[in-house]
Amino acid sequence: MDPVRNPYAPGAGQRPPELAGRGRELDVFDIVLERIARGRPERSLMLTGLRGVGKTVLLNTLRSQAINRLWGSGKIEARPEQSLRRPVAAALHMAVRELAPRHRAPDRIDAFLGVLKAFAQRSAPTGRAGAAPKLRDRWQPGIDVPAASGRADSGDIEIDLVELFSDAAAVASDVGTGIAIFIDEMQDLGPEDVSALCAACHELSQLGAPLIVVGAGLPHLPAVLSAAKSYSERLFRYQRIDRLDRIAADQALCAPAEREEVEYEQKALDLLYEKSGGYPYFVQAYGKATWDHAPRSPITAADVRVAAPEAEAELAVGFFGSRFERATPAEREYMRAMATMSAVEGESGAVARDDMDAAVPTAEIARALGRKPASLSPARDALIKKGLIYSGERGTVAFTVPHFGRYLRTQPA
Repeated sequence: MDPVRNPYAPGAGQRPPELAGRGRELDVFDIVLERIARGRPERSLMLTGLRGVGKTVLLNTLRSQAINRLWGSGKIEARPEQSLRRPVAAALHMAVRELAPRHRAPDRIDAFLGVLKAFAQRSAPTGRAGAAPKLRDRWQPGIDVPAASGRADSGDIEIDLVELFSDAAAVASDVGTGIAIFIDEMQDLGPEDVSALCAACHELSQLGAPLIVVGAGLPHLPAVLSAAKSYSERLFRYQRIDRLDRIAADQALCAPAEREEVEYEQKALDLLYEKSGGYPYFVQAYGKATWDHAPRSPITAADVRVAAPEAEAELAVGFFGSRFERATPAEREYMRAMATMSAVEGESGAVARDDMDAAVPTAEIARALGRKPASLSPARDALIKKGLIYSGERGTVAFTVPHFGRYLRTQPA
């Protein structure tokens, strides 16, 4: 079939032609926006899930919902070792610029921008009184008003973020709307920034202020938040984003194809679901390869079998291989042990582990490698920092990438 008409889109954060299986999450966010618009209290929202389940796509879609309701919005991607101060200032700058044309008092906007500029330029205390900020901290955020003094500029990120968010929410209230800040890869925020963000959201929720944070991160994000502030378990609304069920996966494949007057045989859909496991990124990858190899409609199971090796080869390089290459030899050894254990039955022999999302005890990994658990801590911690594994429960680890164990078992030692 014509590859130019191929409707599937396997890309990082790229919206698929049919956003199937996410209706509940979209409806929940609509309710959150409407409740805040009516002055009702609401919690900020956290999306969690493995890589490849479409968290970034959903985050972008939720942002579109906010924009359609004339909210101010901004989005950032958290990065390890990067302070929250600059990116959150840029996101709020964007959000307030969206609201400014509807505000009746330009002086109020300028006053907030002065606070925002002070927040952005204020580096954390270095412990040396009167020390000048380092060159990398002398950042100009592109705001043409003088920096304010005495508000959001203490250098304590927790104090400053509470004050900044409160002032931003007040600007939104002036125009009868709200502000939503979207944070991707939120598990990569530093402990101080996570603590500050929780404190700011806590303050806003108590005031009923129209500013919310929508975060997306790996499955251990709730544990990261809880470690920063014990009340975070009640502060946020958590939504786990998982693989698609069979109906939604078929819809993701069939709806775009029908718009191109192409159909699938039932056995082809059966095989595609078996290959993809229902993970949205894999659904798109196998769908794209199958379309390019199918000679005509309807697409058959034979077409899927012919196309599958190409999809798997592309995933092996772009999705799995690029991550595997980031690991050191010691880290690869650790992951190989995880992969081997995820393929065998549990100690009871009753149920085989599923390498797509099963957690493996770290003590068993050490035993399999003939090492003491403490000696493997550096490798484990480095893999967590690189986002290749996560620890959802104490004493266990799991891959952040679905099917990664299966991939590792096909690689030569």
